[in-house]
Amino acid sequence: MLSSILLALVVVGLGVGVVLSLGRNADYYRPVLYFAKVTEDIEVLQSSGSAETKVETLGSLIEHRCPSLSRHFKPIWWLFSGHLQTAYSVVGDFSKVDTVEYERTLLRTLDGGTLGLDFTPPENVRQLPDNTPIIVVLHGLTGDDALLDGSRERSSDFMLGYVSNEALASGSHESYVRAVLSPACMPASGGGLGYRAVVVNFRGCAGVPVTSTQLYSAGHTEDIRAAMYFIRKRYPEALLLGLGFSLGASVLTHYVAEEGEDCRLAAACVLACPWDLVKNSEALEGNWFHRHVYSKALGANLQAIVKQHAAGLTTLPSHPVAQAVAPTLALRSPALKTFDETFTRIAGGSSPPFPFPSARAYYIWASSHTVLPRVRVPFLAIAAEDDPIVQVLPVHAGRNGCVAFAVTKKGGHLGWFERGANGTIGRWFTRPVLEWLKAVGSDMVVRERSGKPLKEVDGFLMEVGRDNVGCKQVEGGGRVIGTEGEEGLLAAHEGNLPSSSGLFDDLRAVV
Repeated sequence: MLSSILLALVVVGLGVGVVLSLGRNADYYRPVLYFAKVTEDIEVLQSSGSAETKVETLGSLIEHRCPSLSRHFKPIWWLFSGHLQTAYSVVGDFSKVDTVEYERTLLRTLDGGTLGLDFTPPENVRQLPDNTPIIVVLHGLTGDDALLDGSRERSSDFMLGYVSNEALASGSHESYVRAVLSPACMPASGGGLGYRAVVVNFRGCAGVPVTSTQLYSAGHTEDIRAAMYFIRKRYPEALLLGLGFSLGASVLTHYVAEEGEDCRLAAACVLACPWDLVKNSEALEGNWFHRHVYSKALGANLQAIVKQHAAGLTTLPSHPVAQAVAPTLALRSPALKTFDETFTRIAGGSSPPFPFPSARAYYIWASSHTVLPRVRVPFLAIAAEDDPIVQVLPVHAGRNGCVAFAVTKKGGHLGWFERGANGTIGRWFTRPVLEWLKAVGSDMVVRERSGKPLKEVDGFLMEVGRDNVGCKQVEGGGRVIGTEGEEGLLAAHEGNLPSSSGLFDDLRAVV
């Protein structure tokens, strides 16, 4: 009976959605751009290859050099809602598109933790000049390969709480990361930007081991700061550009704001950032569907990471994080807030400020909308109005002239799927992000952006005047193929992307 009701609701919803989608005009789908009344002045080249420069405002730079943000994004008709856009991120087969090969470097932090830096292209594949711009990428909430495999085995449970792998899980292998890095790191002669990139995989994500009593969280920036030391030391002449997705967007926003004028990044772009964690948590937990589909999926994913890395997290039995592991693993189908109340508020970063007295206290501290006024580099935020995970957007950004917001009507959470001219399905955001990276990486003139000086202490790379953050390279790493494990629930369908009839078949199987 319940299955019949759910199927009827899906069919009716699809019908209503399709009718509404087809009835919209082009202006409805045009992104809305938000700027401060007075935007930052930016020195740019008159034209590519020119030695002459001129000054443009941030608004003018986006208008003239990021034209895709002034054109409409219309989702493919059968992915007309934010729920369906987000769902397709899980069920789609992305294993045959946007292949990226990485070379992994492992870093040890001062507290004994491990970070995984995935560089592309590998130096043994293609040699690039030392001053080639580098895209520094921070991924989303989780990145656990075993969890992704588990979610695919549970395809029949998808709409009942296992919205896990793609949009809600992450690492250098994820398709939304590769959708940008594949063309960005392609040689200019082949139509790409010819840039270098590095994905900073969080502790315990994408095969990175957990070697200390700490994971990661939306506001903890010491790990990206340590990674930036290493990247800057390895490539002292390169322009560094930040790119963050979902939770990684929150970390990147905090980092850029905290660094201020000394930020080692020349510019940044964030997509689907959760911003106000308090209000977005209330929206997730206060709606039955959002709580049981999205919130519980996020909580289950994080609980699985704790389970996989329980040995590493409990090496010091008396440590508060170690003592939080058993209660966390005992939770049954935890919602995200329940998981955060039990574990993240304790293990999401170093002390101080961790542990927090409650999940709400952690949310207040980790919310990134409050730090936007302190951003001092060109900063573009892209969001979707129908994102089911992020429902509160600080589009006025504290009236900061360095920050611009682009908000689409549709797109879901890290979806933005559309049908291309050749009939395939791609992600719309690839175009505006590449335009932005070219504008700030090749056209913008940056006089000095090296950050504070670095030093070595007992083999650890540290910043002068900051003794609590540092890193050193350790053995391990190696070759990583970005598309491995990205087959999705629809991999059995012919071709790398399913037909609309295939989607309906999977929806029937779900309910």
